[in-house]
Amino acid sequence: MSDRSAPDPASTARRIVALIDRLGGDRDDVLRVEGEGGLSYASGLPAQDVEALLRGDRTPSGTDADEANPVEARRRRVVERILFLRATRLRHRADGQRRVCTLAEIAAGAGTSAQWLDKMIKTGKAPNLDHADGIARFFGEQIGFLMDPPAEALDRALRYIHSDLLEQAVEQQDAEVRRFRAAGPSIDAMCEPGLVGSAARCLADVPDETAKPIVDLIESIARRARADRARETREAADATGAATAD
Repeated sequence: MSDRSAPDPASTARRIVALIDRLGGDRDDVLRVEGEGGLSYASGLPAQDVEALLRGDRTPSGTDADEANPVEARRRRVVERILFLRATRLRHRADGQRRVCTLAEIAAGAGTSAQWLDKMIKTGKAPNLDHADGIARFFGEQIGFLMDPPAEALDRALRYIHSDLLEQAVEQQDAEVRRFRAAGPSIDAMCEPGLVGSAARCLADVPDETAKPIVDLIESIARRARADRARETREAADATGAATAD
């Protein structure tokens, strides 16, 4: 793992929900668990394990730390993920239907033999790193897909989603600022999309419990700034009116 904090899929999912709400998307669609492109498909985990991790629970099958033999547990995980890839990454046939890849096709892509792959599946013996990497790449994945522990595997899939949504949020914010500028807005009208919006954009990747007080403070400052400008405008107008009367 990298030196960042331990993966927390439930927390990452909450950050995704916050972005979805900002963008006006469909939570159920973005965080769909089952089906092609769903979180189970993207992480290599059974649907029930994904749902448990999203709740903040441990996966039903436990963690490596609970296994009597962690090394054997990791080997079994690699084999299970290879079988998962074969079952879910289907190829199109000429008749429009889809089929699983043959062992010969996988072996050719991974630089091994169909006989060895067959033996691996039957005995549960995991491939070496080179062959595992070849198999993962054959299916369009990185080796981490085969080896990551459950929480890290799901968090990896969620972070891809979060990154995409964050990019959309940035694009939406930029478009909003351009729209205001094109309309020739006053300073007051620009205050929120300029100051508060930029702050929200910078803090979009920060956990909500940390970012919200900061954004609230900036909004409070922006409101006071608008009130001060409005007061100054009224005072200037009153002064002008008094001078004219004299």
